[in-house]
Amino acid sequence: MARATVEVLPVWLAARVVVVVALVFAHLSVGTLRPDNAAAASRVHQGLLAWDAGWYQAIAAHGYAAAGQQSLRFFPLYPLVARVVGWVPGVGTGAALLLVANAAALLALAALLVLIRVDLGDDGLARRSVRLLALAPSAYVFVLGYSDALLLLSAVVTFLGARTGRWWWAAAAGLAAGAVRPVGLLVAVPVAVEMWRVRRTGTAPQWVARVAALAAPLVGTGAFLVWVGHRFGDPWLPVTVQQQGGHRGPLTAPLAAMWHTATAVLHGHHLGSALHIPWVVLSVVLLVVAFRRLPPAYGCFAAAVLAVSLTSANLDSFERYALGAFPLVVAASTLTGRKPVERTVLALSVLAMAGYAVLAFFGMVVP
Repeated sequence: MARATVEVLPVWLAARVVVVVALVFAHLSVGTLRPDNAAAASRVHQGLLAWDAGWYQAIAAHGYAAAGQQSLRFFPLYPLVARVVGWVPGVGTGAALLLVANAAALLALAALLVLIRVDLGDDGLARRSVRLLALAPSAYVFVLGYSDALLLLSAVVTFLGARTGRWWWAAAAGLAAGAVRPVGLLVAVPVAVEMWRVRRTGTAPQWVARVAALAAPLVGTGAFLVWVGHRFGDPWLPVTVQQQGGHRGPLTAPLAAMWHTATAVLHGHHLGSALHIPWVVLSVVLLVVAFRRLPPAYGCFAAAVLAVSLTSANLDSFERYALGAFPLVVAASTLTGRKPVERTVLALSVLAMAGYAVLAFFGMVVP
């Protein structure tokens, strides 16, 4: 793992350079490009701690009660780890959030490199997947004070444990995933697929570990919900708050929000939301590629993440949620085996990452 971490370090650094350059550009140009827009100026001033990072900072610094009921839609592991790191003299809560997020992103890339090498036996695919994941257009969120990098690390390690028979690894990582984000529950899907694959083998202790790996994400999520019920009187508040208007909104049929958005765009409304439609289409295409070219666990996990992402009435942040379905990136990388193709894809991806980061800092897209 240490060697893999060193190998992925250059592309990890490159992604951070892109985002920092985008932030500098936003600082220098916000007065010209977004004149008299106080909200845009505020986002740019908040920088890497804008948007949801502000909620995580409030939770880490003061707790859920002080941050308010709206903060309950953010699960506890990330702000808890940041709070502990923030105890180091001179670090502080904001810096701790960024340290944890960026360290998790580095380790997640290293874990993905190891996973594909060990599981799929393809060093070239492993390297291409790491480069594309690090430089994907929505991967700028891995630089911000967001929990996505920690969730990605948990998901990849869960895969690595389940696919290599290290079930206690999968259990520990699954427990973390369930406590990082609600969608962390979905890492149980590839665990269940792998349990079915090896159902005719294994000793009693191995089956105990397998069951633990399957239950761990539910335990991670359930523990938080139980605590919320004890502290605030309603264990479902994290879910109901998230379904309020202005957040993800109420559940809807998969792709219904996309159809509504496309119809609105045709009538000249919600043109900004049209940015999500090509990414939804691309994600569905890559899901088909994943099922055709990768082991079933990969495709099933990606399908579960996409299904949940597309049951929202609001497609904001879809690109970030889809990036959590990392098998889609691996599937895309199976199509970029030729060097000219990969270089073109990465160049376009870097430009898109920089553009999306600037738009996010300006408050024009939701990370």
